[in-house]
Amino acid sequence: MESMSAIQKNKGWRVWWKLLRPHTLTASFIPVILGSAIALVENHIHWILFLAMLVASILIQAATNMFNEYFDYKRGLDTDESVGIGGTIVRDGVQPKTVLTLGYLFCLIATLIGVYICMASSWWLALIGTLCMMAGYFYTGGPYPIAYTPFGELVSGLFMGLILLLISYYIQTGTVTLNSVLISIPIAILCGGIMMANNIRDLDGDKEKGRRTLAILLGRQKANNFLTGMFIVSYLWIIGLLIFNVETVWMLLVFASLPKAYKAAKLFKEKTKSIQLMPAMKATSQLHTHFGFFLSIGLVLDYCLRHI
Repeated sequence: MESMSAIQKNKGWRVWWKLLRPHTLTASFIPVILGSAIALVENHIHWILFLAMLVASILIQAATNMFNEYFDYKRGLDTDESVGIGGTIVRDGVQPKTVLTLGYLFCLIATLIGVYICMASSWWLALIGTLCMMAGYFYTGGPYPIAYTPFGELVSGLFMGLILLLISYYIQTGTVTLNSVLISIPIAILCGGIMMANNIRDLDGDKEKGRRTLAILLGRQKANNFLTGMFIVSYLWIIGLLIFNVETVWMLLVFASLPKAYKAAKLFKEKTKSIQLMPAMKATSQLHTHFGFFLSIGLVLDYCLRHI
């Protein structure tokens, strides 16, 4: 039986905070922080551009969550018993049109911030930014939602991991280097891991509702193994960068995030019900946050020690 904490009504500001799905926002701010940390090591940081990029990316992620909330409700996928949703429509009584309008508003604000970023860097970013917002909208919107296909992890990792990090790096340096691409790979993998964790948690319900996610195609056990493999590859990638002298030993700070990877993998292996897997989903998001944060710290420490 689902716990009351998972289905209780929210009041006041909590309604809008939960609509943002804050545990998913790591996919928006960690790539920006890491991309900027790489730029600091190689060049310098334009702090206003950094803040503009950070706010714009969070707004796009929040808008994506609102589109998700709206379209899943319109398709009848979300009910007041659903686990892992914002629940502002089905549980808290917020009008669907209000949620959709907020999503559009957030995209508009992000676009205006994007104009400033383009003026300070390159107008080619307008095209890339538009593609990012379209990916957010069509993830659950449109006639063929990405979330209903096996490509959700790939799209999430590509746009919210690799591309977002490289944009953050580019606006500070005016270029994209091989190093910046190589460092973005594990963050992209873990960003896709957040989506895989979400799809494993929702596997049974999604299967009943006709979705064809990668987790459904693989089956629960293989999907769990695939997610664990994503964790392992991310850490091995860092070791590979050290072996080939791409970066310094300070990158090993990422291994401080290893307990979160172990916790998530263990919970997914032991539990099967959606409500039981909420802590596993949370641990996966925290892994992405801690991995990116410690990697950024390692890069900055190396920079500081070389300039003392």
